[in-house]
This record gives sequence, C-alpha cells and structure tokens, in this order.
Amino acid sequence: MGRDADAVDQVLADWRAARPDLDPEPLALVGRVLVLARLLEARVDEALDRHRLTLGQFDILATLRRHGPAGGLSPKRLMTSVVLSSGGMTSRLDKLAERGLITRSPDADDRRGVVVALTAKGRKLIDAATATRFADAADSLPPLSAGDRARLEKMLRVWLLAAS
Repeated sequence: MGRDADAVDQVLADWRAARPDLDPEPLALVGRVLVLARLLEARVDEALDRHRLTLGQFDILATLRRHGPAGGLSPKRLMTSVVLSSGGMTSRLDKLAERGLITRSPDADDRRGVVVALTAKGRKLIDAATATRFADAADSLPPLSAGDRARLEKMLRVWLLAAS
C-alpha cells in the first residue's frame, strides 16, 4: 500500500486475495461513503453536544426554524421532514418540550391535531446550534477547489437521487 492508501484500500486488497473470483471495486466508493458518513456524523454529534442536542433533536428544531415565525408544524409534517417514526418523533418532542424549547398547541384547522412551534428559548438555542453546525460543516470539507467540490456535490446528488 502506498502513502495515499486508506483503510478501504486495505479491505479491497484483502478481498482480492481472499476472493479473487469477486470484484470488490464497488466497495471502493460505497465503503468510503459509509466510513466518511460515520466520521462526519461523529463530528456532528460532538458539535451539537455543546448545545445539549442530539442530531434528531437538532433536525426537529431546525425544521421549525426554517418554517419561519409565522407558525408551527404538525408532528406529521415534522416527521416527513426529519424521516422519523411516530414513536421517535413523540419521544423527541416530549424531551424538547420538557426543556422549554417547543410548545404544542391545538391545531385550529384540525381539532384532533396539534401544532409544534419553537419557544423563544428554542429559537435562541437553534440559532446558536445552527451557527455551530454550519461552521463544523465548513471545517469538514475536503481540501478541494470550489470546482471540484461542485462536481462532487453534483455526483453525490445523482447517486442520492438514484438510491432514493
């Protein structure tokens, strides 16, 4: 292995030796994306921990913040945005409400529904956490030119759309 080899290169070499009948080349991309995702998620967790938030809680608060000051969202709309199970959503909403970061009010358009909205405390926290999250994302970028980053982003979008 050369100086530029990473852990995935070693895995590929091991598979080539152990199973020469299989082509491990697809793992070169998939393996790196998976490893990179774990590393990036650990960084995100560490950054958000400074604000006593999990990534799931951040996603809920950020979705409410992006929705704007005009009003809240139903738990169903939140679930669609953050891709959680209803049980996971309820648990996260309970914890956020206990911390005084969100309110739940009756939905004027649906007597059976509720509307989730940020409190002033929740808005202040998500604004600070978002600044931390954006700074961490910028620090996480690879040392690529702006053009290379744009091409990588485009290729990843194609892959994500094809996988969805």
